[in-house]
Amino acid sequence: MITGEQDINPHQRRLVLVTGPSGAGRSTAINVLEDLGYEVIDNIPLSILPQLLDVSTQGRPLALGLDVRNRDFSTNALIELIDQLGQSPDYDATVLYLDCSAEVLSRRYSETRRRHPLAPAETAQQGIARESDLLVPIRARADIIVETSDMSPHELRDEMERWFSTEDHVAMAVSLQSFSYKRGMPRGLDMVFDVRFLTNPYWDVSLRALNGQDIDVQTYIRKDARYEAFFQQVLDLTLLLLPAYTDEGKRHLAIGFGCTGGQHRSVALVEIMSRALAQHDWQVSIRHREMERRQSGQPRMASRTEA
Repeated sequence: MITGEQDINPHQRRLVLVTGPSGAGRSTAINVLEDLGYEVIDNIPLSILPQLLDVSTQGRPLALGLDVRNRDFSTNALIELIDQLGQSPDYDATVLYLDCSAEVLSRRYSETRRRHPLAPAETAQQGIARESDLLVPIRARADIIVETSDMSPHELRDEMERWFSTEDHVAMAVSLQSFSYKRGMPRGLDMVFDVRFLTNPYWDVSLRALNGQDIDVQTYIRKDARYEAFFQQVLDLTLLLLPAYTDEGKRHLAIGFGCTGGQHRSVALVEIMSRALAQHDWQVSIRHREMERRQSGQPRMASRTEA
């Protein structure tokens, strides 16, 4: 199944919501966006934002820095704002979530000797844990997740420029997402493919505990007689549409692959498709929704040159 978003409105103002745990690089990201020509507003009270956005629908691309240090911050209020922007005809909104491991965040707080905003009289580790729990629903709503644990400020700047440059020649960013139909489709998908027709590795006892990132699972799925024709046609369609959407000014395309449990078939198709698109020099990111829910690990980011 393919679902299309509303017709692209060239008069929509581009808007990036920058959020994530304290210490993950939000200030650096905001500074990069300002250098790229965005109008930047940081740490504005959430209660004021709707009024600001109502009167500020034209002009340069807009970037809003939001985290727990915002006055009157609440998870529900930020989710409501994200949902409202997703339905707004005036804005082309992207939620950028800068993530970082607890260990690295703890080290950064130790090195700078700063107190965590959610634990001013306690250890940084306690504040990091509280903030992580608070941001789980917001992370789930993110359009783009950038894992900064192993990134220098220079590398984060390069990543930001790849995703958010306002120059016309910058390639579109493609997000590939796997999911389980039991939990419903992720928000914001532009194209969706149901891969439940492929032979399910779950019924092979030797593969059941594995997932679609494992080569054995991918090999098993590829043996389905219907796989090759399906995959090739999806790849050809995607490669046909990406330049067309780019010409229309679209900068981010989200493609979903869904199966029954979100562990084998959909994950494998995302992994294989990401490699194929990267070989055609498209900037690709990967999210495995159900695996993220089951595991504490972070979603892997695929580079443009990933084999």
